[in-house]
Amino acid sequence: MRLLVSAASAADAAAAVEGGADLVDAKDPARGALGPVSPEDFGAIAARVAGRRPVTAALGDAREPFPIETSARSYATLGASLVKVGFAGVGSLRLAQRLAMAAVRGARQGHASARVVLVAYADAPGAVVSPETLLEVASSVGAAGVLLDTADKRGPRLTELASLAWLTDWVALAQRRSLLVCLAGRLRAEDLPLVRRCGADIAGVRGAACEGGRAGRIDAARVRGLRCACEALEAIAQP
Repeated sequence: MRLLVSAASAADAAAAVEGGADLVDAKDPARGALGPVSPEDFGAIAARVAGRRPVTAALGDAREPFPIETSARSYATLGASLVKVGFAGVGSLRLAQRLAMAAVRGARQGHASARVVLVAYADAPGAVVSPETLLEVASSVGAAGVLLDTADKRGPRLTELASLAWLTDWVALAQRRSLLVCLAGRLRAEDLPLVRRCGADIAGVRGAACEGGRAGRIDAARVRGLRCACEALEAIAQP
């Protein structure tokens, strides 16, 4: 299981790399669950990481095809290996598929190897793009993976919203479709064993890696503790 740490600045990114994060995710926590950083800030983050880790980028919740295609192309051109796209407020499955296709198209235009991760929220019951529907959309448009997150960063954690059994089934369904699976949503160190047990490929964190919570700064020691927890879980899982 790999550890993704969301960085809002170049200093955050440096601390994430120092602490041993497997992926550095560019995201502005002040702008919501998938708040994008500016292109300038993304460039600074990518420059600080300097190729030592893959850098991913949150693009926010898509509303119209052209803007999300343009955004995906821009961040892929700047060096994002994966771009993350959500669908909060999308009113139809057909529109969600058009938005996802636009993001995939834009990412590939920006860089041949850039891919898209589609996002659903566990705390958005009744959403057009539910976690189950997300798998269908991702498979149909050629997305690389899926992320299950929480929209409300003051509300319950993912592990309080979904049971181990349900998460395990959802992860298995995604992986049978050859999709990369990331779980996030206010995860703490004590949630990592559950994420590992359900078979997810990546655990995504922000607040757990920061001094002062989600709006604070990433602390390398905190990241190191999370990384060590992931490594310990992998060691236990070895035959």
